[in-house]
Amino acid sequence: MTINFEKECETSFSFPEEEVAADVINKALEYERCPYEAEVNLLITDNKRICEMNREYRGIDRPTDVLSFPSLTYERAGNFDFLEREEEIYNFHPDSGELMLGDIVVSKDKVIEQAQNYGHSEKREYAFLIAHSMLHLMGYDHMTEQEANVMERKQAEILEDLGISR
Repeated sequence: MTINFEKECETSFSFPEEEVAADVINKALEYERCPYEAEVNLLITDNKRICEMNREYRGIDRPTDVLSFPSLTYERAGNFDFLEREEEIYNFHPDSGELMLGDIVVSKDKVIEQAQNYGHSEKREYAFLIAHSMLHLMGYDHMTEQEANVMERKQAEILEDLGISR
Protein backbone atom coordinates (compact mmCIF):
# COMPACT_ATOMS: atom_id res chain seq x y z
CA MET A 1 0.00 0.00 0.00
CA THR A 2 1.16 3.49 -0.79
CA ILE A 3 -0.02 6.60 1.04
CA ASN A 4 1.16 9.82 -0.51
CA PHE A 5 1.05 11.97 2.63
CA GLU A 6 1.34 15.74 2.38
CA LYS A 7 0.86 18.59 4.85
CA GLU A 8 0.16 22.15 3.72
CA CYS A 9 0.06 23.45 7.27
CA GLU A 10 1.69 23.03 10.63
CA THR A 11 -0.05 20.61 12.95
CA SER A 12 0.44 20.04 16.64
CA PHE A 13 -1.33 16.76 17.11
CA SER A 14 -0.14 14.55 19.96
CA PHE A 15 -0.20 11.42 17.78
CA PRO A 16 1.77 10.31 14.73
CA GLU A 17 -0.46 11.45 11.87
CA GLU A 18 1.05 9.28 9.14
CA GLU A 19 0.97 6.16 11.29
CA VAL A 20 -2.64 6.66 12.37
CA ALA A 21 -3.65 7.37 8.76
CA ALA A 22 -1.90 4.21 7.54
CA ASP A 23 -3.59 2.11 10.24
CA VAL A 24 -7.06 3.45 9.36
CA ILE A 25 -6.54 3.15 5.61
CA ASN A 26 -5.24 -0.42 5.95
CA LYS A 27 -8.09 -1.40 8.25
CA ALA A 28 -10.70 0.10 5.90
CA LEU A 29 -9.23 -1.80 2.94
CA GLU A 30 -9.16 -5.00 4.98
CA TYR A 31 -12.68 -4.41 6.29
CA GLU A 32 -14.02 -3.99 2.75
CA ARG A 33 -11.95 -6.98 1.56
CA CYS A 34 -10.19 -5.00 -1.14
CA PRO A 35 -8.31 -7.67 -3.11
CA TYR A 36 -5.63 -5.25 -4.33
CA GLU A 37 -2.75 -3.29 -2.96
CA ALA A 38 -3.91 0.31 -3.09
CA GLU A 39 -2.64 3.86 -3.39
CA VAL A 40 -4.27 6.78 -1.55
CA ASN A 41 -3.30 10.45 -1.54
CA LEU A 42 -3.81 12.22 1.81
CA LEU A 43 -3.48 15.97 2.27
CA ILE A 44 -3.69 17.71 5.65
CA THR A 45 -4.60 21.36 5.25
CA ASP A 46 -6.31 24.20 7.11
CA ASN A 47 -9.80 25.70 7.01
CA LYS A 48 -8.82 28.42 4.54
CA ARG A 49 -7.57 25.98 1.91
CA ILE A 50 -10.30 23.38 2.38
CA CYS A 51 -12.88 26.17 2.05
CA GLU A 52 -11.34 27.12 -1.30
CA MET A 53 -11.47 23.48 -2.41
CA ASN A 54 -15.02 23.02 -1.15
CA ARG A 55 -16.10 26.11 -3.10
CA GLU A 56 -14.27 25.02 -6.26
CA TYR A 57 -15.36 21.38 -6.33
CA ARG A 58 -18.72 21.39 -4.54
CA GLY A 59 -19.94 24.98 -4.87
CA ILE A 60 -20.12 25.32 -1.07
CA ASP A 61 -18.40 28.42 0.28
CA ARG A 62 -17.41 27.27 3.77
CA PRO A 63 -14.79 25.01 5.30
CA THR A 64 -15.61 21.35 5.72
CA ASP A 65 -13.90 18.64 7.74
CA VAL A 66 -12.95 16.26 4.95
CA LEU A 67 -13.19 16.03 1.18
CA SER A 68 -13.05 12.79 -0.77
CA PHE A 69 -12.12 12.52 -4.42
CA PRO A 70 -12.66 8.91 -5.55
CA SER A 71 -10.80 7.76 -8.64
CA LEU A 72 -13.27 4.95 -9.30
CA THR A 73 -16.95 4.72 -10.13
CA TYR A 74 -18.39 1.62 -8.51
CA GLU A 75 -21.26 -0.43 -9.84
CA ARG A 76 -21.92 -1.42 -6.22
CA ALA A 77 -20.21 0.15 -3.20
CA GLY A 78 -17.39 -1.95 -1.80
CA ASN A 79 -17.48 -4.40 -4.71
CA PHE A 80 -14.23 -4.52 -6.67
CA ASP A 81 -15.31 -7.20 -9.20
CA PHE A 82 -15.69 -4.69 -12.03
CA LEU A 83 -11.92 -4.14 -11.94
CA GLU A 84 -11.38 -7.61 -13.41
CA ARG A 85 -12.52 -6.34 -16.80
CA GLU A 86 -9.69 -5.55 -19.18
CA GLU A 87 -10.88 -2.00 -19.86
CA GLU A 88 -10.46 -1.15 -16.17
CA ILE A 89 -6.66 -1.50 -16.34
CA TYR A 90 -6.29 2.32 -16.24
CA ASN A 91 -7.36 2.22 -12.56
CA PHE A 92 -4.01 0.71 -11.61
CA HIS A 93 -0.75 2.61 -11.24
CA PRO A 94 1.43 1.71 -14.24
CA ASP A 95 4.61 1.34 -12.15
CA SER A 96 3.45 -0.15 -8.85
CA GLY A 97 0.36 -2.00 -10.08
CA GLU A 98 -1.56 -0.61 -7.10
CA LEU A 99 -5.23 0.31 -7.35
CA MET A 100 -5.49 4.11 -7.37
CA LEU A 101 -8.38 4.80 -4.99
CA GLY A 102 -8.26 8.59 -4.88
CA ASP A 103 -7.59 11.60 -2.68
CA ILE A 104 -8.51 12.55 0.89
CA VAL A 105 -8.22 16.14 2.15
CA VAL A 106 -8.54 16.71 5.92
CA SER A 107 -8.83 20.08 7.66
CA LYS A 108 -6.63 20.04 10.77
CA ASP A 109 -8.64 22.99 12.11
CA LYS A 110 -11.86 20.97 11.88
CA VAL A 111 -10.19 17.96 13.53
CA ILE A 112 -9.35 20.13 16.54
CA GLU A 113 -12.72 21.93 16.61
CA GLN A 114 -14.86 18.81 16.21
CA ALA A 115 -12.86 16.79 18.74
CA GLN A 116 -13.60 19.51 21.30
CA ASN A 117 -17.27 19.78 20.27
CA TYR A 118 -17.85 16.01 20.42
CA GLY A 119 -15.80 15.48 23.57
CA HIS A 120 -13.31 12.98 22.21
CA SER A 121 -9.64 13.00 21.25
CA GLU A 122 -8.18 14.63 18.18
CA LYS A 123 -6.79 11.21 17.22
CA ARG A 124 -10.31 9.75 17.24
CA GLU A 125 -11.67 12.61 15.10
CA TYR A 126 -8.78 12.37 12.64
CA ALA A 127 -9.19 8.58 12.37
CA PHE A 128 -12.95 8.93 11.95
CA LEU A 129 -12.59 11.42 9.09
CA ILE A 130 -10.13 9.16 7.28
CA ALA A 131 -12.36 6.09 7.77
CA HIS A 132 -15.33 8.10 6.49
CA SER A 133 -13.39 9.27 3.45
CA MET A 134 -12.04 5.79 2.71
CA LEU A 135 -15.60 4.50 2.51
CA HIS A 136 -16.34 7.25 -0.02
CA LEU A 137 -13.26 6.16 -2.00
CA MET A 138 -14.74 2.65 -2.05
CA GLY A 139 -18.10 3.80 -3.41
CA TYR A 140 -20.19 4.45 -0.30
CA ASP A 141 -22.27 7.57 0.22
CA HIS A 142 -24.73 8.95 2.78
CA MET A 143 -27.31 10.73 0.65
CA THR A 144 -30.18 8.64 2.04
CA GLU A 145 -30.88 7.54 5.60
CA GLN A 146 -30.19 3.91 4.66
CA GLU A 147 -26.83 4.81 3.07
CA ALA A 148 -25.93 6.93 6.11
CA ASN A 149 -26.74 4.04 8.45
CA VAL A 150 -24.50 1.70 6.47
CA MET A 151 -21.61 4.18 6.52
CA GLU A 152 -22.03 4.91 10.22
CA ARG A 153 -21.94 1.21 11.09
CA LYS A 154 -18.88 0.57 8.93
CA GLN A 155 -17.02 3.62 10.31
CA ALA A 156 -17.74 2.53 13.89
CA GLU A 157 -16.58 -1.05 13.22
CA ILE A 158 -13.36 0.06 11.51
CA LEU A 159 -12.46 2.34 14.43
CA GLU A 160 -13.51 -0.27 16.99
CA ASP A 161 -11.24 -2.85 15.33
CA LEU A 162 -8.38 -0.38 15.76
CA GLY A 163 -9.26 0.29 19.41
CA ILE A 164 -10.03 3.94 18.66
CA SER A 165 -13.10 4.95 20.59
CA ARG A 166 -14.85 8.02 21.87
